[in-house]
Amino acid sequence: MHKKILLLGSGELGKEFVIAAQRLGQHVIAVDSYAGAPAMQVANDFEIIDMLNGDSLDFLVEKHKPAIIVPEIEAIRTERLYHYEDQGIQVVPSARAANFTMNRRAIRDLAANELQLKTARFRYSTTLADCYLAADYVGFPCVIKPLMSSSGKGQSTVKSLEEIENAWNYASTNARGDLKEVIVEQFIKFEIEITLLTVTQKNGEVLFCPPIGHRQEKGDYRESWQPCQISDEHLMEAQKMASKVTSALTGYGIWGVEFFLTEEGVYFSELSPRPHDTGMVTLAGSQNLNEFELHLRAVLGLPIPTIILEKCAASAVILANETNSEFPRIEGLERALVHTNSDVKIFGKPNTRPNRRMAVALTYESLDSDLVQLVERAKKIASEIKVNA
Repeated sequence: MHKKILLLGSGELGKEFVIAAQRLGQHVIAVDSYAGAPAMQVANDFEIIDMLNGDSLDFLVEKHKPAIIVPEIEAIRTERLYHYEDQGIQVVPSARAANFTMNRRAIRDLAANELQLKTARFRYSTTLADCYLAADYVGFPCVIKPLMSSSGKGQSTVKSLEEIENAWNYASTNARGDLKEVIVEQFIKFEIEITLLTVTQKNGEVLFCPPIGHRQEKGDYRESWQPCQISDEHLMEAQKMASKVTSALTGYGIWGVEFFLTEEGVYFSELSPRPHDTGMVTLAGSQNLNEFELHLRAVLGLPIPTIILEKCAASAVILANETNSEFPRIEGLERALVHTNSDVKIFGKPNTRPNRRMAVALTYESLDSDLVQLVERAKKIASEIKVNA
């Protein structure tokens, strides 16, 4: 059981995946578009390429001859993954899953039209004029976001016609890759958002982690907590939808399936075919296996007998300030770690940009703990850390 893994995208989630892979003796080549990316710092080898360049991807696959390809970001020439799969290379979770979920249009069409999952009303737009018509169809307020992006980049909540042009420009300029199209969707008045980490196995049943609650700001998560207290009825509804969509996409690994919980029931929101940023809360030891360890086991076809909730946990992100800088300094660890059951994971990104996620604060308590207080503690720990140029 010694596999060569080509990791496409080397951010903080990729870094934790590499650490999990190293602990089980795997060989990882970390790939990204810039030097010093977090996963490169712990991988066996690294490569720097433009992953939207199909020829460059082909060259790397031929050079390293990996047994497994693990996409970690959206900006990849995903159609090439079908070709690699045809060559006998395992694509995680599958070429179909990666190709569909890297594009909001494909996954939304699958969920809403083919699988008939409950989703917000939506329309697509390729021009500003289309965007006005789409907003008129879905109603106000609505959400406008690129079809290809990550971590909330390019996303706006629009309350009137006067705000559409700015939202269109913001979405268009912050799209990842070369796909310049947006989705305009109904704003769902929800009670809470959850991430249901779903594990599909080669030789085992579909498993679900205890639901993770999270709060977003500007389209990106700020805090997450596990477990999120929801009704058994809502949990079963979410698990049924998660199982249905992951089965349709095929493959093995962990999926971050997002839902809105409302008075009218559960709405499918989005899906990531890999560890989820809100799932970094599992690094606090809330489960017997964190999301990265679960992903690796599923990828390698190793058994996962069960997922056990062992603690309550919370996470809070640590962001860069409004400046761009190289070689940032992370300060305040001595203040952060004085708090009870505190931990900080520094990602090691070599430069900053405004509000770039640079680290995460973690904390945990026993299963009978007050989650509201736990989230406040995570925020307090995060506030002690400063990112300085």
